[in-house]
Amino acid sequence: MKKLTLSLFLLFIGLSFAQAQNSSFDEELAKKLGADEYGMKKYVIAFLYRGDRVDEYSPEERAELQRAHLSNINRLAEEGKMVLAGPFFGNDELRGLFFFNVESLEEAITLTESDPSIQAGILKMEMKEWYGSAALPLLLEFHSKISKTGI
Repeated sequence: MKKLTLSLFLLFIGLSFAQAQNSSFDEELAKKLGADEYGMKKYVIAFLYRGDRVDEYSPEERAELQRAHLSNINRLAEEGKMVLAGPFFGNDELRGLFFFNVESLEEAITLTESDPSIQAGILKMEMKEWYGSAALPLLLEFHSKISKTGI
């Protein structure tokens, strides 16, 4: 009877453990993306605000800075350092977001300083560390499949 009880107990524990595991878990992909056991990782979010020097530039100069800003975003995305970026609707002080795929605030600040609109004072940024899905970098692969026109 003790063996039967022990066997049933071990079976119950085994079934409970098996239910807690994700049957579609891909260990190789998790390692490639830097996922922890929950499929998550740290990112740095940059909140883009209207800069203090916007009025110092003509509309033509601001348009050129915007093109350079978008080129910089594309470069960082190609390098795998930026996984998501975009503006907010409206014309408020908070202009947009960058999601950096980096280990530290310092690295994100360095990348931010490479942006021509930051350098010109058209934009300024505030950084915050964020814990989110490690699969976020996979968005870029899918975006390229649904985007008819590049930025």
